Amino acid sequence: MTRKEFGGEVWKYEDMPTKASHRQAFALGVIAVGIGIFVGELTSNIHSAWKSPVDTLGNWIISVIPHFVESFAITLFGTHDKSFLVATILLVALLLGGLAGYLLLRGKRGIAYLIIAVETIVSAITVLARPHAGVTAVVPSFISGLATVLVLFFALGRSKTELPAINAPTELKSRRQVLKYAGGAGALGGLMLLSGQGVKTHSLNVIKRLAIKLPNATHPLPPLPADPAATVRGLSTLITPNDQFFQIDTAINAPIIDVESWTLTITGLVKKPITLTYTDLLKRPLFELDDTMSCVSNPVGGPLVGNARWLGCRLDDLIRDAGPLSSADQILSSSSDGFSAGFPLNLLDGRDAMIAVGMNGQPLPIKHGFPARVIVPGLYGYVSATKWLTNIELTRFDIKQGFWISRGWSQLGPIKMESRIDYPQDGAHVPVGTFRFAGVAWAPLAGIASVQLAIDGLWKNATLGPSLSGTTWRQWWFDWDTTAGKHVVEVRAISVSGEVQTKQLADVAPNGASGWHTIHISV
Repeated sequence: MTRKEFGGEVWKYEDMPTKASHRQAFALGVIAVGIGIFVGELTSNIHSAWKSPVDTLGNWIISVIPHFVESFAITLFGTHDKSFLVATILLVALLLGGLAGYLLLRGKRGIAYLIIAVETIVSAITVLARPHAGVTAVVPSFISGLATVLVLFFALGRSKTELPAINAPTELKSRRQVLKYAGGAGALGGLMLLSGQGVKTHSLNVIKRLAIKLPNATHPLPPLPADPAATVRGLSTLITPNDQFFQIDTAINAPIIDVESWTLTITGLVKKPITLTYTDLLKRPLFELDDTMSCVSNPVGGPLVGNARWLGCRLDDLIRDAGPLSSADQILSSSSDGFSAGFPLNLLDGRDAMIAVGMNGQPLPIKHGFPARVIVPGLYGYVSATKWLTNIELTRFDIKQGFWISRGWSQLGPIKMESRIDYPQDGAHVPVGTFRFAGVAWAPLAGIASVQLAIDGLWKNATLGPSLSGTTWRQWWFDWDTTAGKHVVEVRAISVSGEVQTKQLADVAPNGASGWHTIHISV
């Protein structure tokens, strides 16, 4: 029988790998990595100190990418940017698994297993690079790699030289197979059981949040007025519902925190460090704040802005209780996921900065920072709005910087005055007759005095909705008797202090976009 050297082994010609077997090997490699990822993610639920390989790699990528890449991703994918990142990570990992399967079939076992080893090591390194990660945090990464190798080995990794061993007596072979599969099933069952306990713990933490009844504010705000959005087509609601409020952060998945063991510490350049439990926080005098938040990555006319009624305690009071030293000039808050944001201490100037525990009458939603987050009116979130808050440090700008500052964003992040056309959308076809434009405008701290709409360059005042405070947006609408043809529509705002929104176009980096929102319509 004719034989040939192939991949370091002697094959019969009829046993030579075919294109079909190459495809099958690639598919088996993909399946092996998929199983490894599944087992690793399952394992990460067992213990709070063990970190998800996929989540951690995604968080690490977010922490090192240049700001222009992050801005491009948010512009392109909006609030689905992290979903795209996770999908990309999984795709690359699966393709590398397919390559390993192909190489195993070709007899290149060393290179195949090296690919899996490199994936495992990269995962472990990114886990250890995360803040507060202990050595045991890498356990799911190594279990994921081991599971992948085992699946590859049993599916493809045994070479031709091992085939004679299969000629052992059928009874012995069957017994070995039973033991092998029973052992594998037992190990998987134990892993599932332990992971189930982890999932149970997460579920209990979610249930604990649902059971919380927030205290009333010491001096509650007046009830909200009737919302014009109920009758004005396409207009943003006065208060943005929690499930529609934009979500931009550095966490691949929102941390699920045990409120009973959670604490907030105030440390650094202070005379008296403070540690507060969630119960301690709720016992402090609480107040309500209507505040519009805008992401620094929001483009002109973009959706990354929302208005909510927040409940919390005064940040000014907490910092005063801690007694900041005269050398401190920055308030740096940190999250359980490693994010940090800092703003000048002198901005505690009576603007109602708070540690928020409630949002629109409910305990903070998990994805919006439960159990507590920072809200500072007038500042973009990247320098202030830390979610899943764990620590506030009084420090100096020349000693420490927030997460995004070292990545090229401006150290100061005041929200710029902006206005937006909600309805109609750019490129819309408008019917003949009276047509109503609608939108929102915001000028944090100062408040909106008027909104003007220009159709083909002719500016006219729009009708304004209710004013909740200087820290919130105002709705507006404008009725127009249409004329046939194509038209350019622009909007601009004027603040209570008399400032006119700038026409000067600016990108979101390094300190927020500016310019008049402009759309094109045809009648």
